[in-house]
Amino acid sequence: MPVVGADTHQSLSGMASGRADILDEVAGLRAASREASGLDGRTFALVQIATLIALDAPPASYGWQIGNAIEEGVTPEDILGVLKAVALQVGGPKVVAAAPEIMLALGLALDEEG
Repeated sequence: MPVVGADTHQSLSGMASGRADILDEVAGLRAASREASGLDGRTFALVQIATLIALDAPPASYGWQIGNAIEEGVTPEDILGVLKAVALQVGGPKVVAAAPEIMLALGLALDEEG
């Protein structure tokens, strides 16, 4: 096993748990990417969420991205709109897989029926 330094371990742990401060520090490309896109912060955040849905992204990604989106003024209704907008292009299974991750990121509990 390789020796892993404390800073590396802390950064990896932060990334794995979806800590936004660590992700921003380590990935640091969000602001540059947003600026280069020419999009306003709200639109950029919605595009990022749509991308996560299309990629069938892991749960921690939703927590981070939804948090960023809320900070940019995105509402839960906007996020639901994104799910509806991309459903035809990405397919129902990806939307169904993304919905509970988005709910958890918004602090919502899944219905017992779901």
